[in-house]
Amino acid sequence: MKPEDIHITDYLRILLGEVPWSFLIEVIIRVTFIYLVLTLAMRIMGKRMASRMSRSEMTAMVALAASNGVAILAPDRGLLPVLIIAIVVVCFQKFIAWRTEANPHFEQLTSGDIDVLIKDGVLQLDCMQHSRMSQEQVFAQCRFEQIDNLGKVKRAYLEANGAVSILKADEKRPGLSILPQWDKEFRASQEPAPNTFACGNCGNVVPSKPPTQAPCSVCKENQWSEAVVS
Repeated sequence: MKPEDIHITDYLRILLGEVPWSFLIEVIIRVTFIYLVLTLAMRIMGKRMASRMSRSEMTAMVALAASNGVAILAPDRGLLPVLIIAIVVVCFQKFIAWRTEANPHFEQLTSGDIDVLIKDGVLQLDCMQHSRMSQEQVFAQCRFEQIDNLGKVKRAYLEANGAVSILKADEKRPGLSILPQWDKEFRASQEPAPNTFACGNCGNVVPSKPPTQAPCSVCKENQWSEAVVS
């Protein structure tokens, strides 16, 4: 289309484009076909495609989505390529599922491995940096699980699919409060642990009567706050 052919008052072109009205009926047929193809493909690839997906599953979903966009709207594009792409994606996904079942190392290569974000109430800063997760993101995941201090966390794993799994500690122990700093009223309701301080950077807990001035033995930072037990 030439620039001189574009007019702001050409409402018919804006609404319909350069295709006849009859193409709208064809669009309904194309959408129905692609909808059925995608539904069948996701059905074959399994229930995980409807839940949190791994990297390979996300790639398969993006490939399926990219293959049908043009076919819906472009009258000069056929539907057979969409079907072929869907078959290739499904077969490739089935091959990955078969290989990962037979070889766990192959699953780590395609989907990634598990990282430890919290270990016995202490943030694993190296793993967090490798996983590109900030302290506040980890705290938000803990608060989502009704946890208000790190002492209640035995382990927090970042799964290969991006989900965070949290295992709570059996015993009651002091830890760093993970409530927002601005929520002073809620933080004041937490029970302080006597003569115990927690590193504000990693959550490492140390016994100390006065506020400690020494750097943390874990992360070497000097950010201390009073530990809490609830």
